[in-house]
Amino acid sequence: MQRLRNSFMLRVLAAVSTWCITGVTQAQTYPYKPVRIVTSEVGGGADFQARLIANGISSALGQQVIIENRGGGVFPGDAVAKASPDGYTFLYSGSAHWLLPFMRDNVPYDPVKDFAPVTLPVRAPNLLVVHPSVPAQSVKELIALAKAKPGVLNYGSGAPGSSSHIAPELFKSLAGVDIVRVPYKGTGPAINDLLGGQLQMMFSNASSVMPHVKTGRVRALGVSSMQPSALAPGVPTVSVGLPGFESVSNLGIFAPARTPAAVIRRINQEVVRYLTTEDAKERMLKAGVETVASTPEHLAAVVQSEMERMGKVIRSVGIRAD
Repeated sequence: MQRLRNSFMLRVLAAVSTWCITGVTQAQTYPYKPVRIVTSEVGGGADFQARLIANGISSALGQQVIIENRGGGVFPGDAVAKASPDGYTFLYSGSAHWLLPFMRDNVPYDPVKDFAPVTLPVRAPNLLVVHPSVPAQSVKELIALAKAKPGVLNYGSGAPGSSSHIAPELFKSLAGVDIVRVPYKGTGPAINDLLGGQLQMMFSNASSVMPHVKTGRVRALGVSSMQPSALAPGVPTVSVGLPGFESVSNLGIFAPARTPAAVIRRINQEVVRYLTTEDAKERMLKAGVETVASTPEHLAAVVQSEMERMGKVIRSVGIRAD
């Protein structure tokens, strides 16, 4: 009997030893299989950016980095929240990921508790533009005009809860003005009506409207970030005329909650390394976004700040996402 017990214990110790060695080896050789980045629909801005990053880090990781498109809304976040926290599934998503719970009932994940931040790779400030017929040469003059003519000026926006919708509502709140929203299915048709004079103003991504600013078809009054942007050279910030205003489309890379810290550090390191190259910065600028390449802590702070600031705007206006 004693001999049997000793034999059993030896087998147990051997199994535990093998498991420990395998675990250590896998941790040291991460990643040992392809890495998956889940994002929104094919052809969108997030999809393009995610593919640039995937191509930029795959060689350093020694593994293929696969982009998996899951459409819009809650689908990408839901897929990643339910994925194994083993370091092989990540989410690439914009601010809709952490603002959707303010605009939709029954979102199937908690944007804070169910995810671990990795990095804020890029951001896209909006440009406040007006039709040339609007007699305002600055943000201060636009605010004065809106106060003198409440309910007369209108702005175009895309989908409910998009940056082109939330930014002007934040503008209204901080400036204390009454401007009227004209909703569109997308920003493209809204820009066309702005060019035609059917709309007076709009917040739009710089890459879409800067060509029209250069030709004089619209006038740029301010960029929505707190600092001037390389995407809109020479354009002052909106905050110069409206202190405290900031509305930027931030993008984030997240892992499922409980993903090992060592994995988070490795992915952060490789993404930051790629995004700080001149080639990556140039490619991202051409795509209409600025590189940030932050720490996980910075992304967490941005998410928290936006949920507090923009959450108040969304609730006060009653914005509901489709």
